[in-house]
Amino acid sequence: MRRCFPAYRVLRPHLDEEEFVGRWREQAATGFEIVFVERDGEVAAAMGFRELTTMAWGRILYIDDLIALPEHRGHGLGALLLRYAQAQTVERGCAELHLDTGYARHDAHRSYLRNGFDMECHHMSWTPPARG
Repeated sequence: MRRCFPAYRVLRPHLDEEEFVGRWREQAATGFEIVFVERDGEVAAAMGFRELTTMAWGRILYIDDLIALPEHRGHGLGALLLRYAQAQTVERGCAELHLDTGYARHDAHRSYLRNGFDMECHHMSWTPPARG
């Protein structure tokens, strides 16, 4: 999975390589998977996903991360990974495929809409105050 770190670094710049590997190991123990697309011997795009069961939607496939290196954007690699996730959703018998995306990621929004996704909700978060 270390090969995926340069792609992940684009989306998750706060992670160093060791923290990335540690988080991947922890998540993989509960079913998290990473798939990737290579171009010219390097990971050009990557996607992390997992199955979840929720009260709202039942069993779903959830995309945690979808990244293409900037120099590989616009070549359909993200769409290829989305199609893979859509196929996995059907193959695994999940009710839906979900993801969250940042407000400012307009190119990503257009891609998701082109690939059959609907904008359905706002994701809210809260961070506890630092303990001092």
